[in-house]
Amino acid sequence: MSAQHNCARVDGHCNRCDSPVPFAFTMAFQPIVDISQRRIIYYEALVRGPNGESAFSILEQVTEDLMYRFDQACRIRAVELASELGMQERLSINFLPNAVYEPTACIQATLEAAHRAGWPSERLNFEITETERVKDRAHMRNIIESYREMGFTTSLDDFGNGYANLDLLTDLRPDTLKIDRELVMGCDSDKRRQSILRSIVALAETLEIQLIAEGVETRDESRCLLSLGLAQQQGYYFSYPNLESLAKIDDAKYD
Repeated sequence: MSAQHNCARVDGHCNRCDSPVPFAFTMAFQPIVDISQRRIIYYEALVRGPNGESAFSILEQVTEDLMYRFDQACRIRAVELASELGMQERLSINFLPNAVYEPTACIQATLEAAHRAGWPSERLNFEITETERVKDRAHMRNIIESYREMGFTTSLDDFGNGYANLDLLTDLRPDTLKIDRELVMGCDSDKRRQSILRSIVALAETLEIQLIAEGVETRDESRCLLSLGLAQQQGYYFSYPNLESLAKIDDAKYD
């Protein structure tokens, strides 16, 4: 049975998601920039321990029984903290498709948090992670289409890493593809990577999908990506994720 037919939300409450998770966590924010516009366009919310512990140290505590509560709690914490920090850019929140039973029901807690915080829902982007674990492709398509109808945008993470590949685009219509670090790494000196990246740029233009190159670590990589038509970029070259704070970008990074 498809996951969307098993929603447990009744009368505004969900017995899978409403209880707090039994461990503390918070968020770090990493900027996504547009080189051509010389500005930050998104911040991606990344889970961390309360004292900056790694994402892995938190995720290893998430059992199958906690997955739904944790997914909801991450969304809410990201929205609340972004609002507290005065973020003006779009907020990108990671989510697990398998932690969404019915899109319009499972988004309600996030919308309520956004309303309380005064966060405009149109500035929310949902980033789909761990696509290799999703067996129900129709369910993922339903999430993307439902979110689009509600005014959100969606991104498909790790495009080109062997899991999120071309076959996904036969079924899915995300607004953005995030090109995996594996294709970005050393692209400035690798003609094969450059050829692949050019093909992805051409494909994205045809499908009317935006691209973000992630994992950018050097100026040479950034300049090469820009020359290939990839102006939207993310990575350590610009900023590491900042715990409960928003990084600013040195103007020299855009030059």
